[in-house]
Amino acid sequence: MALIIDADVIIAGERRRFDLPAWLESQAENDPQVAAITIAELWHGVQRATGTHGPRRQAYLAMIIDGLPILPYTETTALEHARIWAELESSGKMIGYYDLIVAATALEFGSSVATFNARHFSQVRGLKVIKPKV
Repeated sequence: MALIIDADVIIAGERRRFDLPAWLESQAENDPQVAAITIAELWHGVQRATGTHGPRRQAYLAMIIDGLPILPYTETTALEHARIWAELESSGKMIGYYDLIVAATALEFGSSVATFNARHFSQVRGLKVIKPKV
């Protein structure tokens, strides 16, 4: 089963709070990947960065993009996204809009999600969530 890496895991690696390269190496057999929406979240951080943070973040993101496959948002993703959104909204357990898309991508591709925000992702029925060991 493939493993989709959430933005919070990548950001923790960039901020040196987590050894992302070592962890990714330990997960190589799980085929680590990134959802396209996560790339947008990370690029947003690059665009908002000031001073020397911008070029450093851009280089880090380029390394991530070069090293991990990016899963697209497809029509099937959109249908899964809408299903999860309606289900969580009606149950009063809504999560962040980008998290919905990451979850939908994972369900579409039969993947797990690696995140430090297991509380949110565990609201999604049928989604396997793992918390990386720091």
